[in-house]
Amino acid sequence: MISDEEYHDLKELWNCWLAIWLWCLLGSVLGAVVTRGSRPNIVLLMADDLGVGDLCCYGNNSVSTPNIDRLASEGVRLTQHLAAASVCSPSRAAFLTGRYPIRSGMASPYNLNRVITWLGGSGGLPTNETTFAKLLQLRGYRTGLIGKWHQGLSCASRNDHCYHPLNHGFDYFYGLPLGLLGDCQAWGRAELHRGLRLKLWMSTVALGVLPLLLLVPKFVGWFPVPWKLIVAFALLAFLFFVAWFSSYGFIRRWNCILMRNHDIIQQPMKEHRMSSLMLKEALAFIDRYKRAPFLLFVSFLHVHTPLITKEKFVGHSKYGLYGDNVEEMDWMVGKILEALDQERLTNTTLVYFTSDNGGRLELQDGPSRLGGWNGIYKGGKGMGGWEGGIRVPGIFRWPTVLEAGKVINDPTSLMDIYPTLSYVGGGILPQDRVIDGRNLMPLLEGRVSHSDHEFLFHYCGIYLHTVRWHQRDCATVWKVHYVTPKFSPEGAGACYGSGMCSCRGDIQHHDPPLLFDISKDPSEARPLNPDNEALFDPVMKKIEAAVREHRRTLSPVPQQFSVFNTIWKPWLQPCCGTFPFCGCDKEDDIVSIIP
Repeated sequence: MISDEEYHDLKELWNCWLAIWLWCLLGSVLGAVVTRGSRPNIVLLMADDLGVGDLCCYGNNSVSTPNIDRLASEGVRLTQHLAAASVCSPSRAAFLTGRYPIRSGMASPYNLNRVITWLGGSGGLPTNETTFAKLLQLRGYRTGLIGKWHQGLSCASRNDHCYHPLNHGFDYFYGLPLGLLGDCQAWGRAELHRGLRLKLWMSTVALGVLPLLLLVPKFVGWFPVPWKLIVAFALLAFLFFVAWFSSYGFIRRWNCILMRNHDIIQQPMKEHRMSSLMLKEALAFIDRYKRAPFLLFVSFLHVHTPLITKEKFVGHSKYGLYGDNVEEMDWMVGKILEALDQERLTNTTLVYFTSDNGGRLELQDGPSRLGGWNGIYKGGKGMGGWEGGIRVPGIFRWPTVLEAGKVINDPTSLMDIYPTLSYVGGGILPQDRVIDGRNLMPLLEGRVSHSDHEFLFHYCGIYLHTVRWHQRDCATVWKVHYVTPKFSPEGAGACYGSGMCSCRGDIQHHDPPLLFDISKDPSEARPLNPDNEALFDPVMKKIEAAVREHRRTLSPVPQQFSVFNTIWKPWLQPCCGTFPFCGCDKEDDIVSIIP
């Protein structure tokens, strides 16, 4: 027998447990409903030049990436996720706008300047383009970009900042308006236009020697040489040297700067502190706007050369300095996910991880590779059509909405992020332009079984090199190469001779085109022809019709990579101080958050 008092206590305990159980049950159901029907926070994570084969969840066993792998296990992993270009600026322009780079003029006709190369240049993402940040900003999102921009800065004057992130929909910007280069280290390996700079040095030496040679016959008395001629040649050599060295001789100071919003806070930047500073800013942004819907785009400097890596991670991987840099980036991803967990934002946040293009194969330091691994896929960064240059990681996580551990093998694109974010954030897509991306939510949620892309067009600069056709009635994915780069040395798999493969000139035109069945031959090792593929001619006719239709949708636009736009202009050079004596460090000293 139990007393009335004990019975009363047990009854209260039972009612309490019943209330907790019902609250948990209803809370989980209502939580899922609210999450599906409400606008999520959005965190976009983009690596720089990360190979699709550099992550454990994509088959790598030599580099540890537990935090990115966690995203994949808790979300949806795309195996045929594709960049719209194989180099930074055009790929990122397509990512931001959902449109092929050629539509916005962000595609180059030249081999030399395929990306924005100078902060003192006048090209950039046009102001009439509408980014996903602008769409969500108009819907009440607080938007922030931390890290690399690489979409231009100014148009006509040093401070107009017409291409600045804050003029493209971001409320807050902290990072590099250009990006990380080997030249950003005080004694780093020259990267920007390395071959051209060598030729300029040789030409300068040749011009400098000429007036010295003219002094010989003058003093020996072989024949008279006017002093005016000697001085003219010496002046010519000096002016030639000043003309090119004023830009190329100060790349670190001109291009490697750190900005907060419109203000330059470090010129040149302290590259060894960037990981800590960027992570600090990303975590602060989450904390600042955790009570309102926010869009945070973290554009990593990893894993671009010169592979600046904190001492804690040096020697940490089995893959040298490059692997160490990948693991440091993974650690940063983990800290961002940890912040979402701590603020209880995990279930209400859509997280996306990708890379802007494939790994660069030509980067080496003796026997050590400084670029990424693209798995089984042929080619790498800079190659317009081979899979290794354009196939990138694609991971989405949105608990209670997306199925954990799901894998999708259909073709998808970085351009799809634009309409997808518009859909989940309640934005309205522009109706006055062609949007090439497709909303991925029906595919990610399993409401449809196939990607909405039937054809994808792969450009190298302004040149169409390759077309992909995903047949709607089956899983077959055909891929046609009209042009491929010439590897150097022949058969090497990359362009080691030139440092990066060309879009025009040193290329191979194929007639008939190379045809692959990517669904059966993803490494593009076995080209098909009329003798071994009965569908060769019908497939070619279908793709050629699609190319004609695609070209009818293209309109002439100003070329952002024209010769004038891509050259360095002193009057556009951002400067902290009095030009040309630019330099400052306004960033407060911080204690590194890496233990």
